[in-house]
Amino acid sequence: MNKKISEDQITAILKPETELERQFVADPDFQIGLMYGTPRYGHPEGKVLYHIPEVLANVDKLDISIEMRRQLRIITFVHDTFKSIEDKNTPRDWSKHHGVYARKFLEKFIQDEVLLTVTEVHDEAYYCWRLHALYGQPEKSKERLEYLFSRIKGNRQLYYLFFKCDTQTGDKVQKPVKWFEETVEGIEIVHF
Repeated sequence: MNKKISEDQITAILKPETELERQFVADPDFQIGLMYGTPRYGHPEGKVLYHIPEVLANVDKLDISIEMRRQLRIITFVHDTFKSIEDKNTPRDWSKHHGVYARKFLEKFIQDEVLLTVTEVHDEAYYCWRLHALYGQPEKSKERLEYLFSRIKGNRQLYYLFFKCDTQTGDKVQKPVKWFEETVEGIEIVHF
């Protein structure tokens, strides 16, 4: 069982900057989701609560507009917070992926379709890379990547920046980001 942590402690760790971020922190379902996770490969920090500041630190390394930073922070706060209720059975029921649950949570606060969709599909580039690199299915990878682009429409840069900020945490494999940078047209590659 996960130990309860106070809203003040969560605030001290996540350092919300906006009223919206403070609303996330105050939400009981959000608080429960933050406590999910144990140290493991890719996430040596364990709990989602400790992953979020790592992603936020990467967002702060980017030379981006205030608006883009705001968008990336919103996605960062909620993207993995509902892993605790994700259905991990095989075969996968993608309607029960943590990104779908994160989107549903976010819909209580915003109506921005771009942020909702990027939050929902934030792991798709990784799954596309796996199809290509690990399962030797480049055509399926390409189809899934095209579907991702149809979902995020003209927001490849926002998606890419979040994917990079999220992937360059813990001890995650960096090959998916490198593959994305080499494969996807229409993004401005960043280094940090």
